[in-house]
Amino acid sequence: MDLLLKLLHENGALQPAQLAKMLNLSESEVAAKIKTYESSQAILGYRAILNEEKIGLDIVRAVIEVKITPERDGGFDRLAERIAKYSEVHSCYLMSGGYDLMVVVQGKNLREVATFVSEKLATIQGVVSTATHFMLKTYKEQGMLMALENNEERLAVSP
Repeated sequence: MDLLLKLLHENGALQPAQLAKMLNLSESEVAAKIKTYESSQAILGYRAILNEEKIGLDIVRAVIEVKITPERDGGFDRLAERIAKYSEVHSCYLMSGGYDLMVVVQGKNLREVATFVSEKLATIQGVVSTATHFMLKTYKEQGMLMALENNEERLAVSP
């Protein structure tokens, strides 16, 4: 992976001037490379990782295992793209193993997520079954720890 992409992936808030110093490039070279990555869709967007507990944001999230019947000439892709277009869907992945898609959804409350599953997701032709797992607490999000313990307890060392 290009070092510029790696740096932006680790911290999307870095400015072109900071990146230029880190990469020994001019600011205009960095800006041009970023523009090229954005136009080719290698970079799709930038996001801040929020600690929702700290800002008092109550969102209910669920991971849904979805078994689907692949379509002729479309495989899993067409159905996955259809599911991914729903506003409730945060992420959608093709998986190996006991189910085909892992869909991460979010809503304002438990009922909103349950309604999405029962009235929208489960009723799509080609969806064979779903299994919903509600996320209770986030410890790490996209490589970032949500809360660090201040007390660094050391384990006892025995000879």
